[in-house]
Amino acid sequence: MKVAGIEVGDRPLILAPMEDVTNPPFRKFCKKYGADWLYSEFVSADALVRSVNKSLKKLTIDETERPVTIQIYGRFIDSMVEAAKIVEEVRPDFIDINFGCPVKRVAQKGAGAGMLKDIPLMVEMTRQIVQAVKIPVTAKTRLGWDCEHIIIEDIAERLQDVGIQALAIHGRTRSQMYSGEADWEPIARVKNNPRIKIPILGNGDITSPEKAKEAFERYGVDGVMIGRATIGHPWIFKQIRHYFETGELLPDLSVKEQIEVIKEQILLSVEWIDEVRGLLHMRRHMASMFKGLPHFRDLRIRMLQAPTIDVLWEVFDEIEKRYSDDYNLIISD
Repeated sequence: MKVAGIEVGDRPLILAPMEDVTNPPFRKFCKKYGADWLYSEFVSADALVRSVNKSLKKLTIDETERPVTIQIYGRFIDSMVEAAKIVEEVRPDFIDINFGCPVKRVAQKGAGAGMLKDIPLMVEMTRQIVQAVKIPVTAKTRLGWDCEHIIIEDIAERLQDVGIQALAIHGRTRSQMYSGEADWEPIARVKNNPRIKIPILGNGDITSPEKAKEAFERYGVDGVMIGRATIGHPWIFKQIRHYFETGELLPDLSVKEQIEVIKEQILLSVEWIDEVRGLLHMRRHMASMFKGLPHFRDLRIRMLQAPTIDVLWEVFDEIEKRYSDDYNLIISD
């Protein structure tokens, strides 16, 4: 499939943008395991305009990541347009506008999903960003502000009309945050709307190969975004692709294999930031690993509290020794 002439893969599996997760080290692993299209963390437009170093660093991309998207968010048109021009200078394949972040510090200030309360502003902001840059612009949003205002069909048409090249839809409202089940029926209605000509990407609760297949076959989306299920489990892309091609489910990695993956990821994280912050950043990933191991609580606590790489490596050695492949112990969800 192509988006604005850029190849993004057949039935593309897409790494969803996640704050404090989808940085370059993590994107590298998702690409390694078969992600077709990568999204950055969201980047504050105001911070980019003010040249805040932490935000500028989020614009780092590598040629091996392509196609790659940098996502921006903000509440003011002028700063969003200026931020888009700054992003354009680092040459991502796409610029994405975040109209979906539900967290209070973003949405209550009118950015992210807060834009769902002011559709004319959302549309005008999109129009001006599209006109200001030469690279393709996409958007990501939710079904509406709450269940009484499911307005995604109207939003999709209006954003398409002002020039976005693809639309990603999370199957929840802002008020739902991440609770309950994602509703893919409104996403399917957008896809089946004869007025819609741009690719529609679905997002929400894709946690298994079977759910990814259903998203394509039942709801007809052009691409599937995978978010939280990738944390501590970047090889989910490989498992999904294998299922598409063979109809068979790949087992999870062994304990030893998972340790090898997380060690490499930790080293990249530490190189990217520093040892203290790199280990803190990786705790979220480690907390999602080694599911199903019996009597693991003591080692999990020690793993998540390890203050240095040397101490953490000692914990990993104990984990591997206790749950040796000699017992053919494979982690299962």
